[in-house]
Amino acid sequence: MSLDIFWFLPTSGDTRYLGKSDSGRAPTNAYMRQIAITAEELGYDGLLIPTGSSCLDPWVTAASLVPVTKRIKLLVALRTALSGPTVSARQAATLDQALNGRLLLNVVPGGDAAELAADGIFLDHDERYAAAGEFLSVWRDLLAGKTVDFDGDHVHVQHARNYFAPVQRPHPPLYFGGSSPAAHELAAEHVDAYLTWGEPPAAVAEKFADVQRRAQQRGRKLKLGVRLHVIVRETADEAWAAADRLISKLDDDDIRRAQEHYAQMDSIGQRRMAELHGGRRDKLEISPNLWAGIGLVRGGAGTALVGDPQTVAARLQEYVDAGADSFVLSGYPHLEESIRFAELVFPLLPGKRPVTSGNRAQTGGAFDGGSIQSPDERARETEPA
Repeated sequence: MSLDIFWFLPTSGDTRYLGKSDSGRAPTNAYMRQIAITAEELGYDGLLIPTGSSCLDPWVTAASLVPVTKRIKLLVALRTALSGPTVSARQAATLDQALNGRLLLNVVPGGDAAELAADGIFLDHDERYAAAGEFLSVWRDLLAGKTVDFDGDHVHVQHARNYFAPVQRPHPPLYFGGSSPAAHELAAEHVDAYLTWGEPPAAVAEKFADVQRRAQQRGRKLKLGVRLHVIVRETADEAWAAADRLISKLDDDDIRRAQEHYAQMDSIGQRRMAELHGGRRDKLEISPNLWAGIGLVRGGAGTALVGDPQTVAARLQEYVDAGADSFVLSGYPHLEESIRFAELVFPLLPGKRPVTSGNRAQTGGAFDGGSIQSPDERARETEPA
């Protein structure tokens, strides 16, 4: 079995420390391209491009990566509340053509109610999912080449058509994550892959089983994945020290303000993330090697796998055993951590090629060509005849 391993584009900025510090990195397009090129060369399967008022526009960002990538897939946010299905279908087909069939779409019906209000969206939680269902019904038919008349509670179109077919038929694959019953129903009916934030494996297995059961009732089967941060070092002590260092600049007011903001959101997934740690620094390892420190001040995915390469690979396997076939990973800073994870963990994952030169000695000298040997080669030369 080969796993799909995606990385993450930090389109709202990057950092070495959560909270206040002088190490922040602006989300420039040049930096996004640097991460994308590096992830592709390392062998990651895809990149998640997030959405939000504090993020660069995901569609424009994805378009900017067309000329600098060749293989890696782009998982781009599809905001069902912010645009009509006809326009979105045309955009998806156009971008899929430009990427030569490398587009994936991450369906996002909701999020922060205050942010949605700023965009002119005033639907409550379940209404957003009902609207998303109508949107996707029309969107999928359009990309399948149908002429659509639809008169729903939220979506109304007459003689809608999409004139430009995507490379991937009938449409670029749809990914989606949500924790409420309404979200699971939407996933079961419309999407191709269901993602969950990194809760303990038993909780993830329960969510997977519920979504897959609902899909099977409709004669469908979904791919399943987990969205996680990773903090991997050569030893466990180094990894846990890096985790502590990541939140070392946070003060109690930072945590309190963040948690008060997240408590006002109607996202069930966000509530579940907050309940994992309760805003407390002293109870952050919520499951073996699963650390909730990031969720103290970051919305969305708030947990990280922490440890040495063998331990992190074993923890990923626990999610695979629960049904996962893909992971969307990230780490701070995202450029360096993409390299570190690939070097340390890829050799331990099925279907992933090592990205280092293995046991060959390296000095970085200009004239090392024929003189650098591996320890095994040197040992053979010194063995008695």
